[in-house]
Amino acid sequence: MKTSRLPWLLTAALALVACSGNPPRERQAESLALYEAAAGEPVDSLWFPRLHSWEPLGEDRLVIRTAPKRVFLLQVERPCTELPWVNAISLTSSTGSVHARFDSVLVGKQRCRILEIRPVDEAAYRESRAASRRE
Repeated sequence: MKTSRLPWLLTAALALVACSGNPPRERQAESLALYEAAAGEPVDSLWFPRLHSWEPLGEDRLVIRTAPKRVFLLQVERPCTELPWVNAISLTSSTGSVHARFDSVLVGKQRCRILEIRPVDEAAYRESRAASRRE
C-alpha cells in the first residue's frame, strides 16, 4: 500500500513546485533589481572574514553575506555558467580582503573574476522586498 501512494505524492509535490510562483530566472531577475536598487557605489575591496551565505542572481551576478548585516552585490566576468546551479562557492582573497578585478569567485570548475563589488543597504533591500510582495 505504501508504494501505491508514492507516485501520487511525487505528482503532488511536483504540482506544488510548478505552482509555486515565478520561474527561477524571473525570481532571480526580480531579486537582482531589488538588490541593485539598494546597492551603493562600487568599492575596490571588501573585508572577508567568512562567507555566511550567498545567492545567485544569474550567470554574472550574485549576492554574498560576510556577516548577518554585511551584504555585497558582486558582478563577475562572463561566462560563469555554473553560478546559477552550484551548491557551493568560494572566494579567493589575500590577507582577508577580496578585491575587484583581482580576486575571483570559484564556482564548480570555473574561476569567475570579480569585476565589481557594491555594498548593499540591507534595510533598504528588505523594505523594497516587502513593498514588492504587497503589490
